[in-house]
Parts: sequence; structure tokens; C-alpha cells
Amino acid sequence: MMSQTSIEPYTLLRAALSLFQKAPAELEQLQLRQVEVQAKNEYEIEGRVLSSSEATGVVISDTELDRAYKEVRGRFEDEDAFLAALSANGLDVELLKAALYRQCKVDAVMDRVAARAPKVNEVEIGIFYHSHPEKFHKPETRQARHILISINPDYPDNTRDAAWRRINEILGTLKRKPHKFADLALKYSECPTAVQGGEVGTVAKGTLFPELDAVLFSLKEDAISDVVETEMGFHVIQCLKIIPAETMSLKKATPKIQQIMLDRSRRTCQRTWLASLPAVNRSA
Repeated sequence: MMSQTSIEPYTLLRAALSLFQKAPAELEQLQLRQVEVQAKNEYEIEGRVLSSSEATGVVISDTELDRAYKEVRGRFEDEDAFLAALSANGLDVELLKAALYRQCKVDAVMDRVAARAPKVNEVEIGIFYHSHPEKFHKPETRQARHILISINPDYPDNTRDAAWRRINEILGTLKRKPHKFADLALKYSECPTAVQGGEVGTVAKGTLFPELDAVLFSLKEDAISDVVETEMGFHVIQCLKIIPAETMSLKKATPKIQQIMLDRSRRTCQRTWLASLPAVNRSA
């Protein structure tokens, strides 16, 4: 197996964090092998990028390098923690800056290549819009709150009959004083949402238990349901607000589509260019 020291340390660290969100030293052997393969491939590809004619004249300013360095340094609480992490991964400040310079230069070259991507025209935008309607449609959602009395035969107050009586007493109070919903939820509800007055937030169809979902989406705004039973117990639910379904117009969707298609075109341009690059000697 290839040793860690035979691979540029920063590239190895970057691959480990990308794949497993861990430093190389924290990985199992099988994971480390996978990381080493990715790091080696990335480093070789970067070498091809930096040896290309497109890399000629690309210079990274001290300001750019300092920004990249500060971004990495900012992930640590203090200088000691930062230096300890560098050392644990076979790096020091100078090696890190050299690796960051290389990464910044690779990114700059790739941006230069991506700039060749053709602009997106109106016909392409229209085709994309009509081919992906789900991307531009927001379903109806509802703001809701509920009160739950759970069923648990191990507790006298939560036997089925006791829970049924309690939830109906609460419902009776709500029918007389609907403005007391939040107070009653805080006092009686056995759901964690009680501390927010029973509010479950803004939900789309299919978010809640099917029984609650069906009732909520049949209620008028501000209406309070009858008792609803789910596997959790007995509920009373209120529809606070109805947010209607909305389909974004082509005009409004155009900037989003342009960005999606441009990003796709840039990636395609970059992949095609990378595939055309000749291999370079690793020692070069």
C-alpha cells in the first residue's frame, strides 16, 4: 500500500475531509486507501492543469493567497490548535501556503477555461422551463399548530379513555376560547412543540402523520379540527394560514435557469478540456 508520506499532505487531507469528514490519521485502513487513490488522482490532474498552455501567465496575488490562508486559519480557535493540526497532517505554515497557492492557481485556470462556455439563449431557457416544471412550482403549504394527548396504558391519565376525555375537554375550551390555543398547548400538549404554543411550522402535504395531514389540508384558515387520532395519540390541530400553490413565471424563472444552465455548461467545458490534456510526468 502507498504510504501517506508519498502523497502531498494537503491534497491527502483535502481528500480525507471530502470523503469522510475526518483527518487521514483518523481513518480506517480501507478508508485511507480510498483517500490515497483520490488524492493521487487529484494531484495528477492538477499537474496536468498547471502544465497546460492555459496556465501560462496565471499569477496568484498575495491578497488572494492571504485570503485563502485566513479562511483555513479561521477554522481553528487559536494559533496553537492551528499549528498542531498542521503538524499532525505533515504540514507547516510554509507548506500550507505553497499548497494553497497551487490550489488557487488550479482554480484560476479552471475559471479561465470555464469562461469559454457558450452563453445561454432564450430558446434554451424556454425549453428548460417547460421540461422541468417541478423546479418552478411551489405546492400549497399551511402554517399549523396542534395539541397532543398521548395514549399509554401504563399511565392512568393516558389510558385510551382518559386521553379521550382530556382531549375533548381541551377541544371544548378551544371552541369557546380559540384564542387560548397557544396557552392550552403549552399547558397540556405532550408534544415537544408545546413550548412553541403547539406550532409545527409551515408544512406541505405529506409532512405530518397521514391522518393529521388529511385534516389540516381540509381546514379553512384559522379553523380548529375535531379530535384526530394517530399512532401517537389524540390531536387537535389548527390551520393558522394557507399559503397557496404558486408557479413561477418564465420571466421570473429566467435568471435561475440561466445560472443553472451556465453552471452546467461551464462544468461540461471544464470536463471536455481536462479530458483533452496530455498526461505529465509526476516528477515534473
